[in-house]
Amino acid sequence: MQLGCGKKLLILQKKNKIKIKTMNKKLLRTIATALLLAGAVTIEKTTTLPIWQLLLVYLVPYLLISYDILAESVEGIMEGEPFNEDLLMSIATIGALMIGFLPQAETQFPEAVFIMLFFQIGDMFEDYAEDKNRRSIAHLMDIRPDHANVIRDGAELSVSPEEVTVGELILVKTGEKVPMDGTVVEGASSLNTAALTGESLPRSIAEGDIVLSGSINISGTIKVRVTKAFADSTVSKILDLVENAQQNKSRSETFITRFARIYTPVVVAAAVLVAFVPPLLSGSFAINFATWLYRALMFLIVSCPCALVISVPLAFFGGIGKASRHGILVKGSNYMDALSKLDTVVFDKTGTLTRGEFEVVSVHPNEIGATELLHLASHVENYSTHPIAVSLKNAWHEECPDCTVTDTQEIAGQGIRAVVNGDTVCVGNAKMMDAIGVEYNHNTTHGTVVHVCINNRYAGHIVVSDKVKSDAAQAIADLYKTGVRRTLMLTGDNEETGLAVASQLGIDEYCAGLLPADKVEHMQKIIAERGKDGYSAFVGDGINDAPVLALADVGIAMGALGSDAAIEAADVVVMDDSLAKIPLAMQIARQTVRIATENVCFAITVKILVLLFAIVGIAHLWMAVFADVGVTVLAILNAMRMLKK
Repeated sequence: MQLGCGKKLLILQKKNKIKIKTMNKKLLRTIATALLLAGAVTIEKTTTLPIWQLLLVYLVPYLLISYDILAESVEGIMEGEPFNEDLLMSIATIGALMIGFLPQAETQFPEAVFIMLFFQIGDMFEDYAEDKNRRSIAHLMDIRPDHANVIRDGAELSVSPEEVTVGELILVKTGEKVPMDGTVVEGASSLNTAALTGESLPRSIAEGDIVLSGSINISGTIKVRVTKAFADSTVSKILDLVENAQQNKSRSETFITRFARIYTPVVVAAAVLVAFVPPLLSGSFAINFATWLYRALMFLIVSCPCALVISVPLAFFGGIGKASRHGILVKGSNYMDALSKLDTVVFDKTGTLTRGEFEVVSVHPNEIGATELLHLASHVENYSTHPIAVSLKNAWHEECPDCTVTDTQEIAGQGIRAVVNGDTVCVGNAKMMDAIGVEYNHNTTHGTVVHVCINNRYAGHIVVSDKVKSDAAQAIADLYKTGVRRTLMLTGDNEETGLAVASQLGIDEYCAGLLPADKVEHMQKIIAERGKDGYSAFVGDGINDAPVLALADVGIAMGALGSDAAIEAADVVVMDDSLAKIPLAMQIARQTVRIATENVCFAITVKILVLLFAIVGIAHLWMAVFADVGVTVLAILNAMRMLKK
């Protein structure tokens, strides 16, 4: 059984509190260990205690700082999964404590404690970085409302959002979060949607407008009719998406995880060989064993894969958090990886490159007046919800009480036929005119042409056009600057409209007159044609384009916040309607991959150098500590650059 959004959040908050307490305890242990270590070093320098008594002195700070690591090592052995960084550190430090008892060997008590101390400091840096990463996307957790003011039996009750059902009325007061998705039935206000979309500009709402949970009401009380249960609301979907984002690991992360599982036992075996084989081959095992054991201990410390195992996932998690702050939800690290390598971007037109808001741009009558032509078209389309029908109705503002429309019939893919005051009026595209055998003007004007005929006589046509988004051209240009080689547009509109929009926006290629099934076929061809190492993305509205979104390497849903189909089908959800977020998402993804690559290269280079120094005898434990803990801390700090605004 799946937990509700509220229960998940409570569990998450409880875990965070436990983690904070653990971090505070670890900090106190670290400070106490440092003081005890300083005291132990002072005792060693000022007294002549026997070696076994000196060991007891150093065991106090050692056990204080390392008891949890030693316990984890034992637990791993008991569970049959011993090979991890805790085991490497345990073997190395216990070896450092014991090496002083060998003939002709120097004691390494301070080094053993220092190794564990710095290992714990590195672990604290990791916890801090993860906590900072989580807090960087905490605004997504903050969008969850604490209560809902529901109106029942004329009274206002404050209840948990989970208790409100679809159809109930809720009251959202100034300063409160909108608790449920719904429709405004009374009042007007402005909403702050920054936590959802990354857009700081308030959005004005009035009666009839849709409001999404997580928005903040900033200027007036509104009454909202709930349209979705809280479990299905925008807040719940976003929280689930962010919570599960790390389940989809990038290829880099998957490789590092597999690499660490194989790498650790190999390192332990190699350290054993370094400790025993050279002294055996030298012929003076007793004399040389301490030297080679010391080098084997350094080998273990240096070889610990902490920097790789920690910093790579941390960089991707930081990238996902950074994208979310800009209103871009990425479903997993693997999609960040793919975004960084996009070379082909395919766009749907209507609602993606254009606003999806059609309007009448010209009226061309034939035998009747322009006013009458628009009047007939608007009344025939009166009951249709198609965007073109809406634009025709919006263009006619007059009331006609004497106008009677009967026998309305919608013909799929063609238009609508109806009887208006006794005359048969057909309003539709060229296919409808061809079907009824009426000659019409073959218009080449940019836009959608709506033909009208009365009693099988051509009455004229109306041109309806969709406006291109103001930021579309700049977004396409930015994509090319980011490294995209090819852009395409798929549309169901006519050839003239497709050519006009593609030319206006600087898109390389376009395919017009496509049905949804045709778009899938074209997308399959595009995927086959793309570069071997490149990736393709499809950008659509997430509702009609769900099959193509699912087919592309990266499906990007635009302005689809609150759309179930978009969130389900897409890999990346741009929560507002800004096309500029696509090149921004690519830039964030490339920065993420670059930082992860830097960490891998830096860690491996330093480790190889120190290992070579250790084998030839010119390295010491302090260099080994830096190659492990120091490199890990530097890699974490580098990964934390993703948190910068």
